Amino acid sequence: MTRQSRKEERSPLHTIAVHGGGYVGLVVAAALASRGHTIYLVEPQPQRHQALLRGASPVNEPGLEALIADGVSTGHLRPLLTADETVSCAVHFVTVGTPPTANGDTDETQLNEVAAVIGRIAVQDSVIVLKSTAPPGASSRMLAEVKRNLVGRQVQPHIHMVVNPEFLRAGSAVSDFIAPDRVVIGGSDARAVSMIREIYLGFAPADRILVMDEVSASLVKYAANAMLATRISFINEFAALADAVGADIESIRSGLALDSRIGPHHLGAGIGYGGSCLPKDLASLQAIARSEGTSMRIAAAVEQVNHEQPHKVARLLQRHLGDLSGMRISIWGTSFKEGTDDIRQTPVASIVADVIAGGASVQLYDPRLATVPREWARFGPNISCATSALKSAEGADAIVIATSEHEFRDVPLGEIRGLMRGRTILDGRNLLDPQAVRSFGLVYIGFGRP
Repeated sequence: MTRQSRKEERSPLHTIAVHGGGYVGLVVAAALASRGHTIYLVEPQPQRHQALLRGASPVNEPGLEALIADGVSTGHLRPLLTADETVSCAVHFVTVGTPPTANGDTDETQLNEVAAVIGRIAVQDSVIVLKSTAPPGASSRMLAEVKRNLVGRQVQPHIHMVVNPEFLRAGSAVSDFIAPDRVVIGGSDARAVSMIREIYLGFAPADRILVMDEVSASLVKYAANAMLATRISFINEFAALADAVGADIESIRSGLALDSRIGPHHLGAGIGYGGSCLPKDLASLQAIARSEGTSMRIAAAVEQVNHEQPHKVARLLQRHLGDLSGMRISIWGTSFKEGTDDIRQTPVASIVADVIAGGASVQLYDPRLATVPREWARFGPNISCATSALKSAEGADAIVIATSEHEFRDVPLGEIRGLMRGRTILDGRNLLDPQAVRSFGLVYIGFGRP
């Protein structure tokens, strides 16, 4: 008997509702269905719901569509437009959006809407699992909303809250859920916590499942993302110093990576971080601190450094090329990181805006992009898409590498040189070997690389 089958034997099967068919909800629902649980996935958006009924994934994530298709075909994954059919569910995973407000606070509207629905329809004792990233106290506010909607009903089930933050990375979200580094469960009711722990024993060994109070569980996700963001901004500040004194940030990074107290991860200098998590969580963390009369000064500094990073690209291009008016800049990669088509809070947005404001036109190339994102349609004829890296290089005065796609590591530099009008490659991820680039008569610009 395999280790995995032993885990599954220890994990009783449940009928589970997943409220929210966004990025996190899709992964949670499909992965739980793959373990034999019956999953009702509530996705009220008609087009996304229809895609799910066909077994298709509304988002681009490696391995996710196969899981969804298998779950739908076996009947373990059942997409719904409304939550009415979730009355039989003993467990409700809440994976709806928690967007930031203008001042960085977390908008808990969708959380409270789900809580109200559960309060109106629940007929049996249930556990609500708060998977969405939300500040301390959000779970208590949700429970209060559930109880408010239970008042006056003949059925009075016992509802308990558990905080279970997600740690899913774009591009590896399925494997992150199925084989997690750790699972965090926060709750005060022993039976509720035990039920959720049993579910996760289908994915993680017992020593990787951490049980704690709800408030601490809420802050674990913020702490993890703040630490990752800090490492990125730290190495970017050091890259600026390396540029100033003539040092090589890659050599410095190698020296850091071999220190067992530090390690190699998230120490790549470049245009900074983006995405739906790190920027939002850094802002939320500072808002939480302000509401408690304290501050997160490191988080504020990290945010400031990261905000400045992508704006350096246009300045570097102007320093090497002069006036950008009439020039054509090719940008490779549009998302906030490699392996995904997610352009939320991507630093590339700032690069595109700065370059076009400088008078240049932009041609994008991304292996996951067929047309200009609608968010950038305002740039009109000044922005277009190419079908390949080589096509995008034709007539380009400069190429900006914005994501670490493996395809970009292996481009034929000799062909690139022959297709370009100019000679400049600005490596926004320090992806290429500077000497190799220069050996083809190209000008290499990196971050912290002399």
